[in-house]
Parts: sequence; structure tokens; C-alpha cells
Amino acid sequence: MTPFSKFTGSELCSKEAHEVVTLLLRKEVSPSELLNAAYDRVAEVEPAVNAMPTLCRARAEAAAARIDTSSTDARGALAGLPISIKDLTSVAGVRTTMGSKGLAEYVPEESDPLVLRLEKRGGIVVGKTNTPEFGAGANTFNAVFGMTRNPWNTSKNAGGSSGGAAASLATGEVWLAHGSDLAGSLRTPAAYCGVVGFRPSPGITGAGPGPIKFHTEGVQGPMARSVRDCALFLDTMAGFDPKSPISFPPPQGTYQDAVIRAEGKLRIAYTPDLNGYALTSKAMDEHLRAALLRVERSGAIVEEACPPLPDLDRSYRVLRSMLWAALPGRAPLEVQRHFKDTLRENIEFGKSITIEDVYDAQYGRTRIFDNMIAFLEKFDVLACPVVGLMPGPIEEEYPTEVDGVPLSDYISWLRFSYLATVTGLPAISVPVGLNKDGLPVGLQLIGHPRGEAALLAAARIVEVAMDGPLGPIDPIITHSS
Repeated sequence: MTPFSKFTGSELCSKEAHEVVTLLLRKEVSPSELLNAAYDRVAEVEPAVNAMPTLCRARAEAAAARIDTSSTDARGALAGLPISIKDLTSVAGVRTTMGSKGLAEYVPEESDPLVLRLEKRGGIVVGKTNTPEFGAGANTFNAVFGMTRNPWNTSKNAGGSSGGAAASLATGEVWLAHGSDLAGSLRTPAAYCGVVGFRPSPGITGAGPGPIKFHTEGVQGPMARSVRDCALFLDTMAGFDPKSPISFPPPQGTYQDAVIRAEGKLRIAYTPDLNGYALTSKAMDEHLRAALLRVERSGAIVEEACPPLPDLDRSYRVLRSMLWAALPGRAPLEVQRHFKDTLRENIEFGKSITIEDVYDAQYGRTRIFDNMIAFLEKFDVLACPVVGLMPGPIEEEYPTEVDGVPLSDYISWLRFSYLATVTGLPAISVPVGLNKDGLPVGLQLIGHPRGEAALLAAARIVEVAMDGPLGPIDPIITHSS
């Protein structure tokens, strides 16, 4: 065990991020000590979960040394807190593979603008978290680093595509983890690993990915073990950047303050199936209803309701497909020749759509948005499953049925994620206890336009009612039968 002046490494790793930041600002612990704690923990748990396969210790230690010698005022909001970055996002001088064999040795010279912002505000990147190839899929595995396992049961998958980020949080490797979200890519792994994952409105954390900066469906967002920590990380991510064309200034108050002040009677609409659009297992629905009953007993009003969502599936698929055709679909052929079949299928669908499909998708998303806005006049949030079933075996790329009802294709089980993506509304996955098998369950809350602060406050009320947050755990090592 690495010696610390006041705390052991395990004590530090068990604390919430906002608590550790307070210690950093008071200089009761140093960034270098925290790095030692983080890397010790990585060494302990990585063999079991494979959450953060790429480390950058020398780079992190150099950053910690700079912050160690700086004044408190110059340390930024994170003050030297170790964080992780998903392996779809560039960090200068650090291997960035996107989970693809064709990019297995790629080392970018420049960092993504969001990474630069996080580092400027005191975050120290300790490593890159695992992701499926180009983020395609909700089970985290790839041909470069292999499979990321669920810490609560290592025979199960951790969700995706931010599976490595979620597993790194659940095991205490880091206090805050960067994620991204298109089809629930940070919401699903947050639900499966018992952490919080927040999909913000487009522009809150900057622009779309790389060459398509005006893209609004895929966004980057914060992941943490508690709602307050998630708000702290969003505060650090938010802000205007002239290099990010859809970005805008942060709110006058902080998101963290909104969580601290969270109170009042929530008006919650719950839908188990988005008006019959998405499949939910009986066990998942029963668990979420029981959780909402606890929230109701704490003072909330819960009503089963959902607005009309016409053409949600088609609108989402067209909008989604344009990202795949525009990014991996234009990668060099020596990179594309390694792509997995499901990624190729995504790209081909994106190339097959017509301009009429694009028109229809834009009309469709507007109708759904208008319906949601009218609906939310009576409610604070729309609650629904993050995903309709519990995690499957790690060897299974995607489920093919829910309670015996067949799913049509590789992304049909992710339909609960489509609504927030299509409408641009903020959404969060918050843990609501463990199921009978000891696995965490997440509840999705979808909020008002640009309603990040109110949504985080609502999630905190749910978290308190459920006696959360869940703390970091040692991986529970099991084997598939």
C-alpha cells in the first residue's frame, strides 16, 4: 500500500469526487498522492474488469507535479483530480485506438477541445477507457483490447459504448469518467454498473465529433458514482469554445449547487414501454415500479403516462446512420478492412438513405419534440427504463429477445435511448438499487429543454429516496455457465 500523509489509498478511492476536490483545495492531499491511489487501484482491479487498458502515468505525473506547485486559485475546479477519457476521444501523446485494429497504434498530436478544457480546469487524465469499435454497440469489446466485464458480475457485460468508463468508476479506479452518448452509450453502462451517466443537451459540452462539429445526436457527457459528482463534472465540461460552433456559455449558477439545493415534490410521468414502442422485461418493470413507489412515498407524484412518439424509430435510425457514414464510413480503406460486421452494416445503411429520408427524419423529430414539450408542461421528468433488460453474458454481442419476444436487429434493445437523442433533451441514468441477483438497476429520467440543472436536482431526489449512491466495489468474479 502506498503511504499517505492522512488517508490510505483505499480510503481516498472510496470518497466521492467533490469530497476529494475539497481535500485538494485545502491541500490536505496532493494530486500526486491521488494518482498513486488511482494507479494502485487500477493494478488491483484491471485483471478482473479490463476497464482502462491504456494508461499514461508519466504524462499524468508531470501534470500532477505542475498542479502541486501551483496556487489554490490556479488549480481549477477539479484541482488535480484524476479522471479517465473514453478511447474515442483524442488525448495528445496518448494511444487513441477507437477500439479498431486499423488504429491500434494511433497516437494523436492534439487533444480534443473538451480534454483541453478539463485539463485547464484541473483534471488529470490517468488513462483511456475501453469502448467497442468506433463506439458501435452496447457491449464493450474490441479486437485491440478485448472485453470489459461488469464489476458486479464479471460473467456479464458492462454495457456500452462507455463500458470501460462505467466499470472504472464502479471499481474505484477514478472518481470521474468521461463518456459519450448516441444510443444510450453512457446511459446503458451507467445502469449496468451502478453509476450515474448524464447525456446533456447538444452544445453544453461542446461540438460534435471531429470533422462534423455541427452534429447534435452524439454528445459527450459526465459519468460519476453520485449525482452531485456528475454535476461537478458537468460544471467542469460546460462552457463556450469558439472552436466548438454549437457550444455556449454555462449557466449563471452551477449544476452542483442545483443538486445541493434539490428539494420539493417531483411530478414524474412513468412509461414502461414508450407507448408500446420499446420492450421491457417483467422483472425490469416490477423493479422500476417498486423504486418509483419509494420515490412517491418520499413526496413525489408519479403517474403512468407518455406522449405520442410518431416515427421515432425511423427518425432515429436515419439521424444515427449519418454519423456512421460520415465518420468511420470515410476512414481509410486500410482501417475499414478490419471493421466488425455490425459496424459495416451501420455504415451501409447510412449510405443507402435518400435525401427524402433526411427530410422525413427532420419533420419527425420536430413532431416528437413538440409532443414532448406539451407533455412536460404537466411533469418535471419523463421516467422510463434505461434499457429493458438486465445485462447478458459477456460473450453475447447483443440480445435477440426480451421475455421471449424477438428483437428485430442489433439496436432494437436500445430503443429507450432514442427519445432523448432525437429531441435533444437532457437525460440521466440514476441507480435505483440492486435486483434479486445483486445487479444494479438504472432508471432513466428525461428533462425539459436545456433543463440540465432541474434534471440533476430531480435525479438527486431519486438518489436520496433510494439510499444512494452505491459505493465502489471489488469486482465480483464469476464465470459464464
